[in-house]
Amino acid sequence: MRALILTHHPSEGPGNIGTFLTSRGVSCKTAPLFDGAKIPSDALDFDAIISMGGPMNVYEEDKYPFLMTETRLLRKALELRIPILGVCLGAQMLAKAAGARVVASPAKEVGWFKIRLTDLGRSDRLFIGAPTEFEVFQWHGDMFEIPIGGGLLASSDLCPHQAVRFGSGYGLQFHVEVTRDMVSEWFVNTPEQGTILERMDLIQPNFSSCANLIFTNFLNHMKSSHYAS
Repeated sequence: MRALILTHHPSEGPGNIGTFLTSRGVSCKTAPLFDGAKIPSDALDFDAIISMGGPMNVYEEDKYPFLMTETRLLRKALELRIPILGVCLGAQMLAKAAGARVVASPAKEVGWFKIRLTDLGRSDRLFIGAPTEFEVFQWHGDMFEIPIGGGLLASSDLCPHQAVRFGSGYGLQFHVEVTRDMVSEWFVNTPEQGTILERMDLIQPNFSSCANLIFTNFLNHMKSSHYAS
């Protein structure tokens, strides 16, 4: 099986999701769009497309032309029912491709916050086995709206739209792929770095457990779509 991973910034790579999929025998190809990489011509032949985070906004297409190309790809992948996983910016890109707006979040979230699964989320295949509430890493000022025909899977106190399902695609406004090195780099030379890393160390077992469960469920989604095609 093959997964295409789209990255938008050098510090926001696939992290633990890439490590997880590779360890399960999935061949992962990373396309660093920020560095001028083109989306592979066979992108729609991959078993999954994973869109990572980034500091830009989905509507900054004049400044980042690759966003327009990616939107077209994700829209076509949804039509073909190719599994998609979008993380943070990637979740907003998925929503945009599905016809939903991306708007300012009621509050900016930076750091560790709890998200809660909705009734739909508790029964969805992506969160099978997950606790109703768990702590994740956040860094965003915008949020996606729910596309027509989509479903809201998770929410939080500060941002009501935390996880969305639309067709074969899933979007997570939060980060479950982050490693300690990634978080350390994001906050290098800031006063928040120590507190954020201390919290990560404290919750690491539960965080890793929830992350691996989500990755496992997404891999199963890939497998079922692969064998059905």
